Amino acid sequence: MTQQLYVGIDKDAKGGLTHLGRIVRDAWIFGILPGSETCEGWDSARMQNLYEKVYAAWEPYAHLPSKLPENLREKHEQYYAQAIEAARNSGWNPELDKDE
Repeated sequence: MTQQLYVGIDKDAKGGLTHLGRIVRDAWIFGILPGSETCEGWDSARMQNLYEKVYAAWEPYAHLPSKLPENLREKHEQYYAQAIEAARNSGWNPELDKDE
């Protein structure tokens, strides 16, 4: 049985707009990880640990970007706007596929 490792946000599908990519991006926003950390090669246990930290960081804001303080909201808008633009440039369509 082989263990699956995360490919890294820079190599993730849909410009990193996947569940794992969003965890990494949110970790950057909250300062849990430096923006240079792609999480390439991280195993599922390490990604789960990161998810738990990100989840806890979102809790005071009810998991809503609109409730973030201005500095975090600006970072959120910047990171996600860049990700959406990159995803669209690589052919991503925001319409859900039949498999989604």
